[in-house]
This record gives sequence, C-alpha cells and structure tokens, in this order.
Amino acid sequence: MPGPTTDAVTICECFARDGLQHEPVPVPTATKIELLNSFADTGFRRIEATSYSHPQRVPGFSDASAVLAGIDRRPGVAFKATCPNPRAVSRALEDLEAGHGAEELSLLVSATESHTERNLRTTRAGQWERVTEMVRLAGGRFRLVGVVSVAFGCPFEGAVDPGRVAEDVARFVDLGAAMVSLGDTTGVATPGAVRSMFTRLDHAHPGFPVVAHFHNTRGTGIANAVAALDAGCRHFDTAFGGVGGHPSTISYGAGLTGNVCTEDLVSLFDAMGVDTGLDLDRLAAASAACERALGRPLYSMVARAGFTPTPQEIS
Repeated sequence: MPGPTTDAVTICECFARDGLQHEPVPVPTATKIELLNSFADTGFRRIEATSYSHPQRVPGFSDASAVLAGIDRRPGVAFKATCPNPRAVSRALEDLEAGHGAEELSLLVSATESHTERNLRTTRAGQWERVTEMVRLAGGRFRLVGVVSVAFGCPFEGAVDPGRVAEDVARFVDLGAAMVSLGDTTGVATPGAVRSMFTRLDHAHPGFPVVAHFHNTRGTGIANAVAALDAGCRHFDTAFGGVGGHPSTISYGAGLTGNVCTEDLVSLFDAMGVDTGLDLDRLAAASAACERALGRPLYSMVARAGFTPTPQEIS
C-alpha cells in the first residue's frame, strides 16, 4: 500500500444536484444559490449546480435556469449541470446565450441494458446515439463530462464486465469529453475492483481524468476512494452530508443510498497530507448550512466528531 501522498486532488461538490435529486420537499431557489456560493467560497473549483431534467419528472430542478442565473461567478470555478437528453443541452445553450450558462455539462450512460432501460428509458445503443447528438449540439461550448453509471455492478444484471466500462470510457474520450466519472450506483464496489479499474484506465488513457463517484450504501465509499487515490485518481465526486445517490424507494434501493460524505473524505485526505485546496472552517460552516437547508442531521461523521487530527496535532 503506498504511503501518504502530497499530490493535490480536485473534489466536485455534488450536494445541489445529486444530493438534492430525491428530496421529497424542494429546496427554495434562494437557498440553493446561497449554498452554491458558500461552496465556491470554501474553495471547490468544480461544483455540480443543477440538472436540466424534465421539470415535470424532477420538479426539484425546475428552477435550473434561475439557479444558474443567481449564483456568483468567479475565475477558476466551474459549475456543472446534468443533461439526460438533447433537449437538456438545448436548454443549457439557451442559458449560455442569456449569459448565465453552466461551464460543464454531464452526459449520462449506463453500463448495462437493464439499468439503461429503467433509468434512461432507452437502450444502450439509443443512449449513445443521444450522447453523440448532445456532443454535436454542445458544439465545443462547454466542458463535457461523461458519466458511466453502474460501473462496478448492476442491481438487475449483477457483475459488470470491466471491459465494457473501459469501452464506454474510450467512447467518451473519442467524443471529446474532458473527463469521465465512474458511478458505483448501488455501492457494490470493493477497493480491489476500484484499484484494478482505475489502473487499467490510466494505462489506456494516460493523464486523462477519470472521476471516482462512489455511493456509501455498504459503508465502503471512503475505502474505495482511498483505493482510487492509490491507483492514481485525483478527481472525486462527493456530497455534503452523504445525501443523494439513488432513490431509496425504487426497487433496487436499500439502506443508506447516498454519496460519499464530503466532510468525511476531505477530513481523511487532509490528515493524510493530500491537498484538497479547501478551507476547513468554511467547509464546516457549509456542512452546517446543508443540514439547516434540509432541516435534519445528515450522515457525516465528521460533522459530529470534528475533523481528523493530523499526525502533528496528535503528537
């Protein structure tokens, strides 16, 4: 096992989109804007702000344009919006023309046919056709982020061939994506599988950013993040309080389905000497603000116990 690293990592804060996507009560637009500004103040350089999902299907993001118009823009901070289909990219372009577009767009595929059908209502071939069209529509005006869901295992089909995931990553690379996020949608990844996958992709695409996006369904999210770090990964998706992920009400939802807690991973990385570029005092304040926004304690252990002491502090 490699020792502590001083390499810098980039953490994309996903509370405002992945974190909120299944909340039963929508968070007010003004609160989202306040939170997103606080994330930027904390030092996050990539922030998932919203989704261009159909407003009737996902009413919590019906304010996507208003959120993007309301946040403070600053150099070096990229806000991201999720786009499930070509119509979503058209909406993103409309906001860009209006002067308040996202800097990044996420384009989604699933690694299995069954999850594609349930989640995206099409086939894998059909979704890749959509993605190709979305790239064409985007016209190089956004940084494009490919997303491969169920990359480590599918709730309907079980084990996923790592070769298929590698092929999906290669397709995104060929289409001009700036990075690709691997989603452990139901929290079945293990450190060994993660290390193998990220090592394989680094060999296939040297220097290409592959993002670790783990759900903590089985309590393995942080262990998997460290395994990805050891394999050379320097980009991670997390959400304050460990919220979001996939909905617990669907057929394959069980237990705590949310994302890796931002607070907990940042605390561990900081204690390991890994540079996140984040202000810990502001991180703690943003964590508390997220709990106030949802009106309940969330799942971060660090929010209760405090940040992990560094070796110097322990001694």
